[in-house]
Amino acid sequence: MKAIGYKTPGTIDRADALEDIELPRPVPTGRDLLVAVRAVSVNPVDTKVRNSARPADDCWKVLGWDAVGQVVEVGDEAVGFKPGDDVFYAGSIARPGSNSEFHLVDERIVGSKPASLSDAEAAALPLTALTAWEMLFDRIDVARPVLGAANAILIVGGAGGVGSIAIQLARALTDLTVIATASRPETEAWVRELGAHHVINHSQPLAEQVAALGIGAPAFVFSTTETTRHLSEIVELIAPQGRFGLIDDPDALDVTPFKRKAVSIHWELMFTRSIFQTADMGEQGRILGRVAQLVDGGRIRTTATSTLTPINAANLRQAHALLESGRARGKVVLEGF
Repeated sequence: MKAIGYKTPGTIDRADALEDIELPRPVPTGRDLLVAVRAVSVNPVDTKVRNSARPADDCWKVLGWDAVGQVVEVGDEAVGFKPGDDVFYAGSIARPGSNSEFHLVDERIVGSKPASLSDAEAAALPLTALTAWEMLFDRIDVARPVLGAANAILIVGGAGGVGSIAIQLARALTDLTVIATASRPETEAWVRELGAHHVINHSQPLAEQVAALGIGAPAFVFSTTETTRHLSEIVELIAPQGRFGLIDDPDALDVTPFKRKAVSIHWELMFTRSIFQTADMGEQGRILGRVAQLVDGGRIRTTATSTLTPINAANLRQAHALLESGRARGKVVLEGF
């Protein structure tokens, strides 16, 4: 089968950063599904792994986690899906990625593809939607108010993949006032289109801008990017006893300044459930089912903004470079082998 992989980690500006390769078609066992992949999307985790993770022995490292496709075979313990089903999912970072014609995935972390979306539109959603959902409802628990705080959430990096869906989920499923950050006219327009009540500029001090809104100190802050840069501002602007969540990877994070306000800190990694095979691993499949219902009900929309065809090394290198430029808006999707 066709696939895209690498053997030497490093920068994307090398011919061998990502290469077109041939690999054996995998065989499903247990609760695995074998999916014929029709579309994938690129996330920051793809670029981080490509930059730093060396493949085992002399094997190829295949990236990619978001995928849409059709089930073609199932393992002997799989009960939730059958051949012919159209699915979408975010995979497991502990297994080979979805940048391949056929891909194995545990059925517990798979959802039925939203019927109203194309393959490319659906491929933009799984990883970011799961990340945003788990942060909002499992980690910082936005359904539980912070007494005395503004019923509001600040989403730092509102125009990125996770921010783009977090804004929509907060608007569709809560009564929170949503404040999003953006720094360019096109990204400010994008986050407003997705439903942000207020937009502030993350290239300027955040606390002063939030205060100027006149709504009070937000109960919740969700930082999707550059947390170290914004940390002191977040400490200043968040409400006492507020809840702060982050998903990026600071080299170090001094949370001591949050102590005075008794702010709780929550780190989200969407892959935790699949890495550790947690007892609630199947919750990810259920979340994707709920996301599909919201999409098909017209309450949230795809965050795909750019589609490249076909799925090959050249287009993946282009997508990685765009993501690493820091100027991506929404999600970059690749479709078709």
